[in-house]
Amino acid sequence: MDIKEIQSLIKFVAKSGASEVKLETDDIKITIRTGSTSSSPETTIVQQIPMAQAAMAPIAPPAQQEAAAPATPVKEAEDDSKYITIKSPIIGTFYRKPSPDKPSFVEVGTSIGQGDVLCVIEAMKLFNDIESEVSGKIVKILVEDSSPVEFDQPLFLVDPS
Repeated sequence: MDIKEIQSLIKFVAKSGASEVKLETDDIKITIRTGSTSSSPETTIVQQIPMAQAAMAPIAPPAQQEAAAPATPVKEAEDDSKYITIKSPIIGTFYRKPSPDKPSFVEVGTSIGQGDVLCVIEAMKLFNDIESEVSGKIVKILVEDSSPVEFDQPLFLVDPS
């Protein structure tokens, strides 16, 4: 992609009214953000990735995560093996309450049934109710309120008995 194509893409995005557009190819990443008050782009980031680094980049982070992760959870896994772990189905921001002035959906010790709402995860300005797939009692809440969560990150431990 040459500079003229990038400039025409910026003009197109500015005219379209979109607030942000991301474009990724094998060797280039472009993010264009436009301000709501003006028609000219607010920020343009163009980053080229060398092919050798692009091939190695996806491999390095999981290896670092695997090396760091087993150090502490191994001990917890032995103690918590009788509990069911409820994990995040999406990436987003974890909230224990439906709104700041309302009580939490669940606390430690709360008995839950299948289909009960446990928390809300906000992803891209959409609030998603996370419902329990098991019945039991909340033993531990593993995530702090208003903190980011990853896909498949443990959120709650439930005692099914």
